[in-house]
Amino acid sequence: MVTLLVTDREGREVAVAARTGWSLMENIRNLEASVEAICGGMCACSTCHVYIAPEWIERLPPRSYEEHVMLHDLPDFDPVRSRLSCQIMVTDELDGLALTVAPSSL
Repeated sequence: MVTLLVTDREGREVAVAARTGWSLMENIRNLEASVEAICGGMCACSTCHVYIAPEWIERLPPRSYEEHVMLHDLPDFDPVRSRLSCQIMVTDELDGLALTVAPSSL
């Protein structure tokens, strides 16, 4: 099992035992003060916005065009760290990944 280190919207750090083959969003959406994930992972709402810890950014696949479009106009967009958690699949190589849930865009 892969461990994700998630800082929720209230600043609490939670270690999450994540399932590989599932997206980050699927693994963290049931946490308290976490992502809303309204569209269910279709890259259509940006309510699963997270910030990836700087040391992990280069280890992830780049944003797709669609992901960039969804993120770019958010008021809390960080051009380096912002990602949609629905677009990142958990693999064994992501063990220890640290991320922070972005402020709600609703």
